[in-house]
Amino acid sequence: MRVLVVRHGETHWNRERRMQGWAPSQLTETGAEQARATGETLAAAYDISHIYASDLTRTRETTALIRESVAAEATFDPAWRERDLGVYQGLTYDNIAERFPEFSLQRAGLEAATKVPDGGESIVQVKDRVLAGWQELAENGHDDDTVLVVSHGGPLYLLLGHLQGYNIVDSYVRMNLQNCAVSEIEVEEGAARVVRENETPY
Repeated sequence: MRVLVVRHGETHWNRERRMQGWAPSQLTETGAEQARATGETLAAAYDISHIYASDLTRTRETTALIRESVAAEATFDPAWRERDLGVYQGLTYDNIAERFPEFSLQRAGLEAATKVPDGGESIVQVKDRVLAGWQELAENGHDDDTVLVVSHGGPLYLLLGHLQGYNIVDSYVRMNLQNCAVSEIEVEEGAARVVRENETPY
């Protein structure tokens, strides 16, 4: 089985460097163009059998634009959502780094991954949720399937890092997935291998 994972297109909050969490942030015009280009590229290169996507606004919009070219049904699954940031949703990255250093992986390391913002989730909880979604996808897929997952930076850092043997901190620090970047995973006899990552088709 081949699994293609794609981050959503650019949003207005991406431009403002705001932490989005579960907010209903929408794609910019550039983000819509990125999603359309990604759909056209994927349709030309792969026969995608199904799409699994986060059910948040920006991934729904990205999926709809990809499906203008990719003729596959979509299932929207909260397992692929970005982290629920609770009370910190909407703050800029600079605000978080200055006011709440205990939530910074760069400053606090693995301890930060266990911290739960009021009303939100820890990174460890997100990883557990995403890997449960991945396990279900892998178990239900067939050898000749090509599946597309449309998600967010955080969940995809955690998934790709896990599959390559990185801890949570390294999974975030080593990667910077661009909007609508495509990564590819091959699954053979239960073993998953990342064969490419962070390729932008636009």
